[in-house]
Amino acid sequence: MIPALWVAKTGLDAQQTRMNVVANNLANVNTTGFKRDRAMFEDLLYQNVRQVGGQTSQNTTLPSGLMLGTGTRLVTTEKIHSQGNTVQTNQPLDLAIQGRGFFQIQRPDGSLAYSRDGSFKIDADGQVVTNEGYVLEPAINIPPGTSLSNVTVGVDGVVSAKDTTGATVNLGNLQLADFVNPVGLQPIGGNLYVETAASGPAQPGNPGQNGVGELKQGMLESSNVSVAEELVSMIETQRAYEINSKAIQASDQMLSYLNNNV
Repeated sequence: MIPALWVAKTGLDAQQTRMNVVANNLANVNTTGFKRDRAMFEDLLYQNVRQVGGQTSQNTTLPSGLMLGTGTRLVTTEKIHSQGNTVQTNQPLDLAIQGRGFFQIQRPDGSLAYSRDGSFKIDADGQVVTNEGYVLEPAINIPPGTSLSNVTVGVDGVVSAKDTTGATVNLGNLQLADFVNPVGLQPIGGNLYVETAASGPAQPGNPGQNGVGELKQGMLESSNVSVAEELVSMIETQRAYEINSKAIQASDQMLSYLNNNV
């Protein structure tokens, strides 16, 4: 058996996985608050045929060894939490985070999830909710009869509105959650993340304080996917896949030569 067949197979698996990641990035190029993924790989164990530094005589050692690699494997897919571009929408309940932090979203089971998607709406009870109807935490309620055009969200998270008499009413304060290691958050779909042991516990704070980003009303953060960069990655992945398939083809031809001529 030629080990190159199995080594090249791991290369095919690796490039197929990378293509899946690239395709997902491109599919979410218009997803609000989406953070691009990056596939990370590592080499597998080595067959140590001749130990480097081994003694060749009483006074001499090998300056190099003979170690044969056995391929590669996927280690992780990590989110790149760089800032996406902000797009002006002029919608009063569209909020973008400029800097670190996540919106806190209450899921139906009562647990908290976290998101960079600030495209909020109001439900029948006047509560500020996500597109899926999940309640923003801390809860913000818009009084009945209040025009959304009169709702103001400050960079520090203070939410206020003008009532029917023209007086300004404080509706609450939005807080953002920050994490020591945002890469450790687990994406669960729906533009949501959940806390894990790797991310560390959520650290709620007021926008603009203690390193937490500020809020921008009437704007949304777009995906941080660069189409040009992903297309380059796609071409690289395709070429690498072709080369690994060529290695399998060459190994097969070597086996065929042995079977037919030896």
